[in-house]
Amino acid sequence: MLDFIESFSKAFFVQGRWKLYLEGLGNTIIIATIAAIIGVIVGVIFAMINYLKKKTGKLKFLSAIVNIYITIVRGTPVVLQLMILYFVVFASWDNGIMIGAITFGINSSAYVAEIIRAGFESVDDGQREAGRSLGLSTWQTMRKIIIPQALKNSLPPLFNEFITLIKETAIVGYVGIMDLGKVPGMIQSRTFEYLPPLIISAVIYLGLVMLLTLALRQIEKALSKSDRNGGKK
Repeated sequence: MLDFIESFSKAFFVQGRWKLYLEGLGNTIIIATIAAIIGVIVGVIFAMINYLKKKTGKLKFLSAIVNIYITIVRGTPVVLQLMILYFVVFASWDNGIMIGAITFGINSSAYVAEIIRAGFESVDDGQREAGRSLGLSTWQTMRKIIIPQALKNSLPPLFNEFITLIKETAIVGYVGIMDLGKVPGMIQSRTFEYLPPLIISAVIYLGLVMLLTLALRQIEKALSKSDRNGGKK
């Protein structure tokens, strides 16, 4: 038992190694947050293109490009996408965190596009037609009527996508980017003990995901309450 405690102490407290976990956690959150922002912005644009193509018959060429993009991104492993961007596209750029964030933003956008598209589809067609009948342009109808409702309907799955990003970013360590998933290997090379650093990182990941899951449940409750109140006459 004492050996067990000593091993964990060596992996976390000795030489201030807890700072490595803290730095790695910070980088993980930065990468996932920037990736989520990129994913949502690009995903909303792509979803809107596909939605307008379906409803109006326009933007066929753009929609075809979007669907090819989504197919390629969703059909290839994110670790390969990371390697292509890190070692080829941005080979001369010395900012691993941003490269990781861009990679996961690109990857996430393909999934967000499908989430938002489903959100668009959940909005009654009558509301789009009502907007048009009031003299609103297609863009005004989307911006003022369709997009706000679609984002509200898509919020829980979008939050789940962010939780997934937090866990998936652990692979950035494969290209040497310092994040929470990379820390155990760094500490193992110094202590020559493999289990304690892995367990510590796993517990930190678990705690972060549990906090985010709790936040998601609160969001879902708030949305549910809002829908019930909105339905009262």
